[in-house]
Amino acid sequence: MSETTPTTPQTTLERVRALPKVSLHDHLDGGLRPATIVEIASANGHRLPTSDPEELRAWFRDAADSGTLVRYLETFDHTIAVMQDAESLARVATEAVLDLAADGVVYGELRYAPEQHLQGGLSLDEVVEAVEEGMRRGEQQAAAAGTPIRVGTLVTAMRHADRGLEIAELALRHRDAGVVGFDIAGAEIGFAPSDHLAAFDRLHAENFPVTIHAGEAFGLPSIADALHPCGAERIGHGVRIVEDVSVHEGHDEHGLPNATLGRLATWVRDRGIVLELCPSSNVQTGAATSVAEHPITLLKDLGFSISVNTDNRLMSGTSLSREFALLVEEAGWNLADVERATITALSGSFLPFPDRVALASAVIRPAFA
Repeated sequence: MSETTPTTPQTTLERVRALPKVSLHDHLDGGLRPATIVEIASANGHRLPTSDPEELRAWFRDAADSGTLVRYLETFDHTIAVMQDAESLARVATEAVLDLAADGVVYGELRYAPEQHLQGGLSLDEVVEAVEEGMRRGEQQAAAAGTPIRVGTLVTAMRHADRGLEIAELALRHRDAGVVGFDIAGAEIGFAPSDHLAAFDRLHAENFPVTIHAGEAFGLPSIADALHPCGAERIGHGVRIVEDVSVHEGHDEHGLPNATLGRLATWVRDRGIVLELCPSSNVQTGAATSVAEHPITLLKDLGFSISVNTDNRLMSGTSLSREFALLVEEAGWNLADVERATITALSGSFLPFPDRVALASAVIRPAFA
């Protein structure tokens, strides 16, 4: 396939949608279909800003465009409210898998915090079981529709709560039933990853993969804390690693942007720590000014291991194809950049190594050839 940039945003989007993609950072409670929210809320009595699905879609996008992470997170009050029983959890999971598959995602990792779905009387294990049931159903339906996808789940602990070790044990109990990793999420400022050190120690002792939200609302200390005491294998967002990069005029002898990297940035780049970057979401929360100026392009050019992600498809009104299309149209990316980011995401995924190799050789690389 030629690297020539298509002439219109729509053709760019269509072209990218046809390519196989890998999604590492997608919140289950951030990607619901508006019609599903309306239907479940009507049944369980939860009051929404509007009962019209399209108006609700616009409300989520507008509310998330506040420019602050705290306001952005408030939109989840409505999505979480309709994910409080097993049937609803399974339905949301199935629809999320189908939506990713329809967008060309061939492997995805969906994350959610089981502790947020207990209001209807479910236990933590029942929450996980319902989500996994929905995930497997989604995979089966996607395969039947001719858009095969494989999905793993990341069980997440809320960083402001004191349940990290309990949620880590939950993840371990379900590691052979679809749970592929552990994460912490939520308000970043004032809640260091190392507050949950006992959880990370337990997971490392059991050889279980870990990614950690860091470097979005808080800067370098958050990233360093996630990497060193906590042993994160990937960083959720990590966009503020750019604060440890000083850019100068011109390019070096290798053709890379002329820049000086601090010790933390050097560590992240040289060890291939995959950054789960989410351009549109970062613009909404104020971590970046625009997709065109998002640090993802600089980090890519400097040799960092970057992946492209959606974060919350509903709140950002986006898809993985749209994120790549925006980078092509606004930041000058080409299809080689899209392929590189896709292979990087696959390499950094928590999928077993032989499966990664097979997916890269049989599905991803042939599509870009």
